[in-house]
Amino acid sequence: MARKGRKLIILEHIQIENGAAEGKCIAHHNDQVIFVEGVAPGDVVDIRITRKKKTFMEGVPIKFHSYSEARIDPFCSHYGLCGGCKWQHISYENQLLFKQQHVTDNLQRIAKVVLPQISPILHSKKTEYYRNKLEFTFSNNRWITKEEMEASEEKVFKNGLGFHIPKRFDRILNVDHCYLQPEPSNKIRLAVNDYATKNNLAYFDLVNQTGLLRNVIIRTANTGQIMVIVQFFDNDEAAIEKLLQFVKEKFPEISSLNYIINQKGNDTFHDLDVVNYYGSLYIEEQMPIDSSSEQLLTFRIGPKSFYQTNGDQAYELYKITRDFAQLTGNEIVYDLYTGTGTIANFVSQKAKTVIGLEYVSAAVEDAKVNSTINNIENTDFFAGDMKDVLNEDFVNKHGKPDVIITDPPRAGMHEDVIKVLLFAAPNKIVYVSCNPATQARDLALLDHAYRVEKVQPVDMFPHTHHVENVVLLTSRK
Repeated sequence: MARKGRKLIILEHIQIENGAAEGKCIAHHNDQVIFVEGVAPGDVVDIRITRKKKTFMEGVPIKFHSYSEARIDPFCSHYGLCGGCKWQHISYENQLLFKQQHVTDNLQRIAKVVLPQISPILHSKKTEYYRNKLEFTFSNNRWITKEEMEASEEKVFKNGLGFHIPKRFDRILNVDHCYLQPEPSNKIRLAVNDYATKNNLAYFDLVNQTGLLRNVIIRTANTGQIMVIVQFFDNDEAAIEKLLQFVKEKFPEISSLNYIINQKGNDTFHDLDVVNYYGSLYIEEQMPIDSSSEQLLTFRIGPKSFYQTNGDQAYELYKITRDFAQLTGNEIVYDLYTGTGTIANFVSQKAKTVIGLEYVSAAVEDAKVNSTINNIENTDFFAGDMKDVLNEDFVNKHGKPDVIITDPPRAGMHEDVIKVLLFAAPNKIVYVSCNPATQARDLALLDHAYRVEKVQPVDMFPHTHHVENVVLLTSRK
């Protein structure tokens, strides 16, 4: 049933059917698809339509008539305002079912290739405190909750340190406790926020681009090492020195304390200088070679380094990737989008040669260092845009690969890269993806030369809609 007012559409008693992309759920009305936020499959709700197109609508729930059996009580007080952990209201068992279905739907509907039985999704042993990196933003115009406005008779203090409100780049939710990263992450953030408040430091104005304090990044490694990076907008040397000295004295366990002066229009700092204020310029994460070995790989992580933010589950992901490759020690392996060489170094002991390619030159330098400190001598790394570096001349020079491992960004592989993969004609391609939709598109482009042999979804980020998927392709020749 639908009620219409002036430019207002309310759909009543709508059954929510399944999970969809970006953490939304899907329903139907008069054969039209509706994407709905803040609900769970099985809910029956009234929906206010916020966007209407010819082929679909988007909406938000305004009334619940009955609740799904998949629902649970969210564990975080910030649920509903914070942009992270949007699936807290769904039991973890059901989250896994929805992610499994998301992978299946994308491969079937977009790739439209012959598929084997898709393996059950590999769950994350940790569903809280599983991240090793978080970034918090300072704002002089934080989000004020309805409860705060009703409880306070005076003007509410507007400085805050936390996460962006969804769809509001200019508003930050002040975070009391985050369940994503282990301590001392919360303690460091709260202490910095308290110090800045007591010392009247200027929080960043995201609209006018003014202020001293911009953001703080905290990285925690499984070795116990901790890195803190503070970004400042104003270059106030005295204020910066006092804040960093406070952090150093308050948290002597910090291994690497750094800062950046960033006066750009965004928070990215790969093109900026990082100043090491105290300790080392890097921390180290360790990973077993395999479950039966005591030998550990060490990965050095600098302020600009990429490393999987769920380190424990990254180990499981890399094991699946290596197992799918079925290496014997005689293969030439190409690792595309190698990042800091984690997969390349992880598989190197079971390959003849591993060649890693990556767009970010700083990441390639990290990859080389990671090979050196682990005494790995059969890797080589190259930097540049993948579609430009990986060409027929490169393949002819470095040898045709027996196996290609590819782990592209969410956009998937450029069509020129796929053409070179077909020219290189490896026996196997192991495709690791954080976006099953673009992975499915690429599988369709490879289908005439490769068949899908195995599919293994992996949950890297509990309480979110994100899912990784590993596919083994074998040559049809």
